[in-house]
Amino acid sequence: MKRIVLCCSAGMSTSLVVTKMEKAAAERGLELKIYAIAEQSLRDELQSYAAEISAVLLGPQVRFKLAENKKLTDEYGIPIDVIDSVAYGTLNGAKVLDQALALVR
Repeated sequence: MKRIVLCCSAGMSTSLVVTKMEKAAAERGLELKIYAIAEQSLRDELQSYAAEISAVLLGPQVRFKLAENKKLTDEYGIPIDVIDSVAYGTLNGAKVLDQALALVR
């Protein structure tokens, strides 16, 4: 099972997006582990699970951390991007899932 990691300021605000993404993945028959962590925990998450992580998405509120975190994810060859703010704000899990899957392809 591959992982999609969402990072936000505390790991809390993205939990609703995660729920919607999980629903969209299930409807498509995709077996993914999608979860949210605090952005400052990303380094530890990568050290523990890099081989299983397919993509990392940053919440719009931590978009300013993209360059810093890209250096981390590049070490493991894992794509990273900022979640589309409209999809995030409207809790469009399907669109955020599409964004994550597009990173992997």
